[in-house]
Amino acid sequence: MVTTANIDLQVYQWPGEKETILLLHGWESNVFRWRNLIGYLTKENYNIIAFDAPAHGNSTGTVLHVPIYTEVAQALITKYQPKHIIGHSVGGMTTLYNNYKYNNTFVEKLVILGAPSEFYTILKNYKAMLKFNNAVFNSLKEFIFEKFNFLPEDFSISEYAKQNTKKGLLVHDRLDLIAPCSDSELVHKNWTTSTLMVTEGYGHSLHQDEVSNAVLSFLKEA
Repeated sequence: MVTTANIDLQVYQWPGEKETILLLHGWESNVFRWRNLIGYLTKENYNIIAFDAPAHGNSTGTVLHVPIYTEVAQALITKYQPKHIIGHSVGGMTTLYNNYKYNNTFVEKLVILGAPSEFYTILKNYKAMLKFNNAVFNSLKEFIFEKFNFLPEDFSISEYAKQNTKKGLLVHDRLDLIAPCSDSELVHKNWTTSTLMVTEGYGHSLHQDEVSNAVLSFLKEA
């Protein structure tokens, strides 16, 4: 257990003699979502660190959003000094925002799986799903500005990616119904040192062997 920002984070480790890898899961998930990839990584003898995000799994907390996820992730990045970070969905979004904000020089590679990019797009989809009117939508935007000091349209992972010089692998399914593949295409366009792998029919979770093998190949590259 690691405590930071008044949150007790449940941390798990699979010890290995090779480089340290930190895993960040997505919203409404926990470390169990990594079960398939961890099998691949342990066979390669990587040192794996994973944790349940705030308000998820066995960690404490009452809410999860990218800013708080970024801060607790930074505490673990500082503690464990991972060479590589792998993030899924909101965990991937957090990984890229953390890199924009802190740019930890000892982190060399980032793997981003099925991650959203544009906060404003997420908010618009949320509006469409819940069918609330423009007055509620504008009030929500005001609340976000008051709490985080930025407007939804200003929080853009693809924009932040312009300064990213780390090696990156983006994996996204063309038929992803949770986060649009176009978001990873936007990020890839601005992240000049990234590679984009587009699958079809794998869905949002991206648990398939082809994805795990692609991640391993990327990690082994010089």
